[in-house]
Amino acid sequence: MGFSAEWLALRDPADRAARDVALLQRAATAAGPAPLVVDLGCGTGATWHALAPLLPEDTRWRLVDNDPALLDIARAVVGEAAECIVADLGDLDALPLEGATLITASALLDLMPEAWLSGLAQRLEAPFYAALSYDGRMEWTRPDPRDDAVTAAFNLHQRSDKGLGPALGPDAVDRAEALFAAQGFSVFRAESPWRLGPDMAELQHELTRGIAVAACETGMADAESWQRDRHEAADRSSCIVGHADFLAVPPVRPRETAHV
Repeated sequence: MGFSAEWLALRDPADRAARDVALLQRAATAAGPAPLVVDLGCGTGATWHALAPLLPEDTRWRLVDNDPALLDIARAVVGEAAECIVADLGDLDALPLEGATLITASALLDLMPEAWLSGLAQRLEAPFYAALSYDGRMEWTRPDPRDDAVTAAFNLHQRSDKGLGPALGPDAVDRAEALFAAQGFSVFRAESPWRLGPDMAELQHELTRGIAVAACETGMADAESWQRDRHEAADRSSCIVGHADFLAVPPVRPRETAHV
């Protein structure tokens, strides 16, 4: 489970443009006046880039990833504000959440199984902001008769085991809403689709290549020819890839009253 630094750099402009600004601001407010942000699956620091300008200058960051090479890049980007920890993201007990006023993640929920997300919802006492989870929708400006079948095959692959059990894939945010609401959290959701035009042809190339590989692994015979045609048309086509952002805010606990 994980992404290469090259892929993260390529998708970064699409991610930045896609994040819902209002929900991002709400997450920053939920972090409180003296934030300690724990970023799960931090990669090269995308969440920091998006959220840090909205937080106080003295905000502390605890960056967590299972890839030391990505953590090194994130450390160089964030600087002295960052505490960097290598951890198994799938092991809830290993996640360093102590003292956090906001827990964040980007492009992570759709890779995780429901048992992990359910356990996280039961454990957390701080707000949780998870952005850019794939929601199963893809639309192309130059429709191809194979599009729907490829998308269905890709979505099937997204629900396969990524090393921790069957992943939530396109169901991630729906399940997050239900699981956190069941724990008493107030939940908020916003759409954050990628909008890739001809100016992002290189990203379209890598995206369709990855989609085709995944679809082939489910047994779809036409996926490779679909990818070749999409590759050739990338400099004159556009696509929308559905994502969603999610925020869960815990209930306010009444303070205990001291009695003499």
